[in-house]
Amino acid sequence: MLILIVGLVLFLGAHSARIVAEPARERFIAQRGENAWKGLYSVVSLVGIVLIVVGYRAAPNVYLWFPPTWLRHVALLLTAAAFVLVVAAYVPGNRIRAAVGHPMVLGVKVWALAHLLANGSLPSIVLFGAFLAWAVADFVSARRRDRRAVTEGVAADRAAGRLGPTLASVGIGLVAWFVFAVWLHQWLIGVSPIAVGGAAG
Repeated sequence: MLILIVGLVLFLGAHSARIVAEPARERFIAQRGENAWKGLYSVVSLVGIVLIVVGYRAAPNVYLWFPPTWLRHVALLLTAAAFVLVVAAYVPGNRIRAAVGHPMVLGVKVWALAHLLANGSLPSIVLFGAFLAWAVADFVSARRRDRRAVTEGVAADRAAGRLGPTLASVGIGLVAWFVFAVWLHQWLIGVSPIAVGGAAG
């Protein structure tokens, strides 16, 4: 469990610089350049991901509760929404991004919540609970930066959005979710979210 926690601290810590240390981040970039920051960020994130995977697999599988089957179905639907939100973060001009502002972070929040609903083991609660807490904090921080940008007269990327890119976001997200849930989740994680008793995708 310690390896999992260290991995979470490294990975989520690297992704929390704008939440808790924005001035330090800006000073680092000003002194050493943006590429140096991206390099450090990438290395720390990669090490964190490796430790999370190793730590999660090695952690004792202690169950604190056993989710009912219907809750797993709810989680499966939530992960579909999460995939659509993540895709919407990268498709320009869609209405989802215009409405929520930060669909990637919101997608992580929904994904983590879905996995908390579908998994009752201690390692799962630690892993997905940490991601949910981070996503909530990051979303609040991002909204605060948006309000500050508007106050300072900086144009915000909040175009109204068009129907075509919105439908593309939904379609690509649902196809990606289906492929992951039916095939890739079993292959990568070892559990099928479609099968009864499986974890969410």
